[in-house]
Amino acid sequence: MADADTPIPATRRDDTGTAAGSSPRSPWRMIVRTGVGAIVVLIIAMWVYGLGFASKEAVNRIEDRDWAVRAEAICERAQDQRIGLADLRRLDEVGPGALVQRAALVDQATDIVERMLDDVVAVRPLDAKGQELIPMWEGEYRLYLQDRRDYAELLRGGTNPPFAETEREGIPISERLETFAGDNEMPSCAPPRDLAI
Repeated sequence: MADADTPIPATRRDDTGTAAGSSPRSPWRMIVRTGVGAIVVLIIAMWVYGLGFASKEAVNRIEDRDWAVRAEAICERAQDQRIGLADLRRLDEVGPGALVQRAALVDQATDIVERMLDDVVAVRPLDAKGQELIPMWEGEYRLYLQDRRDYAELLRGGTNPPFAETEREGIPISERLETFAGDNEMPSCAPPRDLAI
């Protein structure tokens, strides 16, 4: 232990003014820290805006709620009719002509959905957004119905492939139609999933 009279040696510094044995502050380290800090602040700001200030209304939601209520009532009736067609037998239990019978059921169900769509779009929404969106929704629904018709033809031809549907922007049409129906509180107007099994 040093005497009280012995002076404590000063820390030796190099030419850059940094204490010996410590690393100099790199300008890159400060830039990286500042960049990471800015990114963290931006992410927090994005979440605050998204959770607190952004509109919660769905992009596909139409303003004419009476139209949506009417559509849901039509679609519910059609859904009940389709459920009445259900044939839960396995194809190997049906025997010869099973695919032809299945094709006939697909056609009957598709006819119900097509009449449903005709009834729903017979009256247009009163709001401008609805008048713009409904023709696009109808057009995509008609493509989906054609996909079902094409599938029934494959069944009649003796093949039983998985149901394939048209895609838009990399998304199956049924998903787009289902999203629209959900956004407008008309879940029964979503396309049937009877061919997905």
